[in-house]
Amino acid sequence: MSRLRDDRRMPASAALRALVAETGAFLLAATCAGCDLPGTLLCDACRGELVAAPVALRTPAGLSVTAALPFDGVAARCLRRLKGEGDTLLARPLGAALASVLLPALGDRVHPVPIPTSRSAFRRRGYRVPDLLVSRAGAEPWRLLRHHGRHTDQRGLGVRERVENARGSMRVRARGRGARVLLVDDVVTTGATFDEAARALSANGFEVVGAVALAATARHSEPRDDTSTTRRK
Repeated sequence: MSRLRDDRRMPASAALRALVAETGAFLLAATCAGCDLPGTLLCDACRGELVAAPVALRTPAGLSVTAALPFDGVAARCLRRLKGEGDTLLARPLGAALASVLLPALGDRVHPVPIPTSRSAFRRRGYRVPDLLVSRAGAEPWRLLRHHGRHTDQRGLGVRERVENARGSMRVRARGRGARVLLVDDVVTTGATFDEAARALSANGFEVVGAVALAATARHSEPRDDTSTTRRK
């Protein structure tokens, strides 16, 4: 029996060649997420557009937030591909941009806590976008938060409506006992979601030192050529 199993195994070199061939075929079929140039997932020019240009802002409750990029142009198109089309390889260059604001903010004994992904979005994608970006940025996400109850999609809501809609929408999985945490999300619009996350964490004994995001929408940055929003978390 053991010999039969051995014969059926693909040699490591053959498996590697198959993987390389599949990757090559994928890239040949791909188009640049930023400009649609064929044969690449992200061309050099568009990759250059993902160099961090930090945006500083505050949430309605006054929490300090730093976003690595404005949510427009190449950054917006890459995020839509990552969230809507499953192009998870884009998480690496996007994670590198996030790292520029995430890693300096972590400091000593500060843990990154991603904003939770809804169950429906996780079922649809099979991965959590904020968690994936944190990992690709070189940090370990601490999944402390979960959604609670039913709430309206935030798209199209104003600041006050977003604050009310987010209220009571999150629960915390553990007690903090003074642990210091930094909130992380892919896109920040008004900051109402960050405020609700900070409220839930603070109520459970965590110290929220601030928040970072990969991108900030036009509410917090001057638009260039593309300010459409991504799908709901």
